[in-house]
Amino acid sequence: MYQYMYVPLHTGGGALVDNVCCKHRELITQYAAQGWRYVGFVPTQFTRTGGIKDMDLVFEKPEAEA
Repeated sequence: MYQYMYVPLHTGGGALVDNVCCKHRELITQYAAQGWRYVGFVPTQFTRTGGIKDMDLVFEKPEAEA
C-alpha cells in the first residue's frame, strides 16, 4: 500500500503567461528529499481559454509497515 500527498500549485494559467515562477521543480526536489516520489499532477482550475491555472502535484511513498 501507498500513502499519497497532494500539493497545490498555482501555475498562472497558460500559453501567454510565464510559468517559471510556479516553483514546481523546487517542490518536487523538496518532497523527494523527504522520501516522497512524484507521480503526476491533477488540474484543479482552468483559465477561460483552457490553460491550467491551478493543479495538485501528486506524491507517493510506501506506507510504514505496522
